[in-house]
Amino acid sequence: MATDELDPMQRLLAERACERVILELVRRLDLGEPESVAELFTPDGVWQWPYDGRRVQGREALRAYFGGRPADRLSRRMCTNILVTVDAPDSATATTYFATYRVDGYSGDGLVPPRLPANIGHYEDTFRRIDGTWLLATRTLVLPFGGPTERLGSPADRLDGRAER
Repeated sequence: MATDELDPMQRLLAERACERVILELVRRLDLGEPESVAELFTPDGVWQWPYDGRRVQGREALRAYFGGRPADRLSRRMCTNILVTVDAPDSATATTYFATYRVDGYSGDGLVPPRLPANIGHYEDTFRRIDGTWLLATRTLVLPFGGPTERLGSPADRLDGRAER
């Protein structure tokens, strides 16, 4: 079936389902369920960063990879310009731009003063629909702007809980 033959409502539902996977992945990474990110991938799913040859394939490997992030990491990803293209009834692609704010050494108390993003780039994703559920088949990281993750040192690196008014 050619993509122009897809029912417009089915295309819209597929686009939204894929967008939701992208947003759910970010939520899980940033809000404390990193190992569960693996469930958003197909069983043979791949996360890769061609720049340094990093490639993680399969749900168990993905679970270990994402679950291995430091427990004291505080991160927030801002995603935008999500463009999903449905290629066929059971496959799609997407491009998502992002900025990642991230520090290690966060104890969970107090505010961290704003910083520049640690990374800015985009993701190139492919999706497959399996048994009616849209899942990531591949996620490729494209990172033109990046740097090391800052480690918080002393409590002075954090605000004392009082936000500026």
